[in-house]
Amino acid sequence: MSTDARGPSAAPASTRALPRRTVAQYAIGSLGTGGFATLPGLVLTYYLTDSLGVAAILAGVIVSAAKIWDVIIDPVIGALTDRDLARHGTRRRLMLVGALALPVLFAVTFAVPPALGPIVGAIWVLIAFLLTATAFSLFQVPYIALPAELTDSYDARTTLLTWRVVVLTFAILLFGAGGPLLRTVTGDPTTGYLVMGIVAGVTIGVGMLIATGAARHALSTRPAMEAAGSATAAEAEFVADATSGTKGSSPDASPSAFGSGIRANYRAAFDALRRSQPFRALLATFLLQALATGLMLAGAQYLATWVLKSEDAVTFLFVALIAPALFAAPAWAWFARRQGKERIFAVASILFAVAALTTAGAIWAPGAWIYVPVAFAGIAYAGMQSLPMAMLPDVIAHDAQQNGPGRAGAFGGVWTAGETTGFALGATALSIVLALTGYVASTAGQTVTQPDAAITGIVVSFSVVPAALIALSLLTLARYRLRRQDIESQAS
Repeated sequence: MSTDARGPSAAPASTRALPRRTVAQYAIGSLGTGGFATLPGLVLTYYLTDSLGVAAILAGVIVSAAKIWDVIIDPVIGALTDRDLARHGTRRRLMLVGALALPVLFAVTFAVPPALGPIVGAIWVLIAFLLTATAFSLFQVPYIALPAELTDSYDARTTLLTWRVVVLTFAILLFGAGGPLLRTVTGDPTTGYLVMGIVAGVTIGVGMLIATGAARHALSTRPAMEAAGSATAAEAEFVADATSGTKGSSPDASPSAFGSGIRANYRAAFDALRRSQPFRALLATFLLQALATGLMLAGAQYLATWVLKSEDAVTFLFVALIAPALFAAPAWAWFARRQGKERIFAVASILFAVAALTTAGAIWAPGAWIYVPVAFAGIAYAGMQSLPMAMLPDVIAHDAQQNGPGRAGAFGGVWTAGETTGFALGATALSIVLALTGYVASTAGQTVTQPDAAITGIVVSFSVVPAALIALSLLTLARYRLRRQDIESQAS
């Protein structure tokens, strides 16, 4: 790669081959991201409705409120991490804060004494989960931004993100199957959920801490950022002071000045979305697919309990979904290197939609056969995760070529907000379906009978609706116009 007028010192670290240690450190971060994306989506709504006695519609509001907060703060975190990179040469600071805070907050979310009653329990979960989601965003946003700064190779990004998705699928299996099992180790739902929260929170935090090491390998991007004027030292000082709550003698440290900073952060996120057509197309596609998978994830426990007639069947659902995905991710990468990421992404999406639609047969004939289409959905899911994640750094690199480097955090913030929105809407859509079909909430140990309409609603939410959303996402994917030659011509 040519360094042109900037000289060798300005060349980004991405021109070097990625060390295996860097790939491993980055990939292990998905132990944290996969765990947090999976376990709350799987058990939190069910925890509220069937352990704390919270009404289904209120449970949906609680989960969605925390996700809406994520959408609000993610663009701000994206701009802050871009300024961290300009000032310190690394995005590691916010990643560390999130990794250290999350384990405690995650455990607290599942520590509600049922004796407090549904209302107090709902408020407890809302506050605790909101704080947990904030800690997660502090890590996730800069983590998403890193691949564009670790390598500028079209195929190397595919390899990097493929290994991330291998770990991600393992994490989904570990937390999706192991989390529900941890609930049963004490024989009491209240203490079982607490044990689950503690063990899962610590595991997520360890994965995040290991991944912060990968941020060190982007250190040499700092000269390029400063040369491009992505953020001045004064701007970085202002952000650092504002976020730490300190005020100097300068009037710029006032609350009103901080408000201007917030507006600037949102403006940076909006500009990233406005100027990059490939980013808009990819984000819309990923948001719709996050909605589809979030809906299925939230409904899996209900499907296991009320359709397959076993609360523990959710473990088998996750084994069926994720075990094939562990082996499928490298295969999707192999095909992508030969046919292009966007084409193979479309193939994976179609396979997922067909598999999801097939599970609608459980309305008339529930049984173990459902694990077969779920396994095909798992094969497709590996491609639906690895390929758009590998396409995102291509989009960021394309924008850097056109508009200058140093804005990966803004893209990461918007991307994370979009993903969060999709998963939040998935849980909300399920709660609305449950409420409309007469789902009966209960407390731990209470026995209830669900109406036939609620059972049908659970199956439709797991099959027909996700398939329709995936079909819609193919229309937005068709508008993604970046190809291999576009990326490789920039790196030459």
